[in-house]
Amino acid sequence: MPRTTHPELHRTERIGWLRAAVLGANDGIVSTASLMVGVAAAGASRGELLVTGMAGLVAGAMSMAAGEYVSVRSQADAERADIRRERAELAAQPAAEKQELASIYVARGLTPDLAKRVAEQLMAHDALAAHARDELGISPAGTARPVQAALTSAASFAAGSAFPVLLAVVVPSRLVLPVLTVASVALLAVLGGLAAWVGRAPVLPAMIRVAVLGALAMAVTAGVGRLFGAVL
Repeated sequence: MPRTTHPELHRTERIGWLRAAVLGANDGIVSTASLMVGVAAAGASRGELLVTGMAGLVAGAMSMAAGEYVSVRSQADAERADIRRERAELAAQPAAEKQELASIYVARGLTPDLAKRVAEQLMAHDALAAHARDELGISPAGTARPVQAALTSAASFAAGSAFPVLLAVVVPSRLVLPVLTVASVALLAVLGGLAAWVGRAPVLPAMIRVAVLGALAMAVTAGVGRLFGAVL
């Protein structure tokens, strides 16, 4: 029979790095811009503002990398433990494991006879991979990669943080506070919309959601900065 090609674009394989990248960039903008807005509202000089921004960039990037690595590493360790346990069970009781796999396929809609034949063929090909995928839900596309996640988060946070820092360099001192706030909120909206578009989700609600939350964070820190600036 002739083979036909039906190319399809799926986004699931991008979700891991996309989530880390968007989260890191958004955090970089919100954290650093909010920090700088608060300091600017307290009456800090341009030099103090830049030092604050750079400190926030470095500290935030390291924090994101460490947090993401620990989180994803824990997931990877759990996956490895499940794989080791499954390998031992396959060696000790292959018949029971074959029946277990067949029951999974029956629950998904196959007839018992067909499920049994599918389980036999898949286990003959690669028993561990079949059980990892269909019993444990572990697949190569979704395997936890702690180093990749940590580097992605750190780089994206630094990229997001660099935006408000650069604004503080080029914008006149008297305009830093309003320009920093408006430009950061606008970029947050763009990133939220971009992430939604890549994932084929509604764009406008994502833009509004991210922009409102970012504006709220900056408003709160500006209020705190203004309050403490007046007290001190």
